[in-house]
Amino acid sequence: MRKVLLVDGYNIIGDWPELRELQLSDLAGARDILIEKMAEYQAYTGIEVTIIFDAHMVPGLGKKLQNYDLNIIYTKEKETADERIEKMVIEWKRIDTQIFVATSDFVEQRVIFASGAYRKSARELRTEMKQIEKGIEKEVSNTKKAKAKTKLPITDEMAEIFEKWRRGNR
Repeated sequence: MRKVLLVDGYNIIGDWPELRELQLSDLAGARDILIEKMAEYQAYTGIEVTIIFDAHMVPGLGKKLQNYDLNIIYTKEKETADERIEKMVIEWKRIDTQIFVATSDFVEQRVIFASGAYRKSARELRTEMKQIEKGIEKEVSNTKKAKAKTKLPITDEMAEIFEKWRRGNR
């Protein structure tokens, strides 16, 4: 079964305390951190992640980018992230696809739920992300311990390159 997570980017940024504070001085930095965290989420869970950002925060026409093997969508000028998410849920809804939508917009949650998707509040996503980060730290620690036992010596620089490849960052 295909699992998809649609993330209302600016809604999550406005809800997570560390990103909410950062966005006041560096909106692009807050966006980048959210994108990195969602890339980790996707790599760890195997759930396909698409982040949708409202166009009113970024000048220009709607565009679709691919970073970290994530889909990142900036809506068209007069289109909100909520509208795009609703369209995507309707388009992607199939018996073999489970769609989750991460937003703390209560009205949007109700619309999404009525369309057949599952809702995930910003707080739930943040809690899940913290658990994933702990899991990643544990795996890295175990890998370092196992690395010390390997028969083939490898430099830290090479290990870092291999780790980037493993995460899909080139």
